[in-house]
Amino acid sequence: MASNAAVPFWRAAGMTYISYSNICASLVRNCLKEPHKTQSISREKVHFSISKWADGKAQNPNSCVSLAYLII
Repeated sequence: MASNAAVPFWRAAGMTYISYSNICASLVRNCLKEPHKTQSISREKVHFSISKWADGKAQNPNSCVSLAYLII
C-alpha cells in the first residue's frame, strides 16, 4: 500500500538522519564568529579508548583515539 505522505528530504536524498544532522551542525559551526567558532569545532571531536575484557575484567586499554565526525 503506497502512502501519499511527504518523505523527509534527507531520506529522499538517500541520507540517514545522523548524517543529515552532522552536516547541519557543521554548517552552523562554520557560521559562528570567533571565538565561538573554534570552541564549537573543538567540541565536535570524540575521544574514547578500547579495552579487551577477559574473565569479567577490563585489560589494559589501548591509547585514546580521537575522531571527528565524518561527512560523506
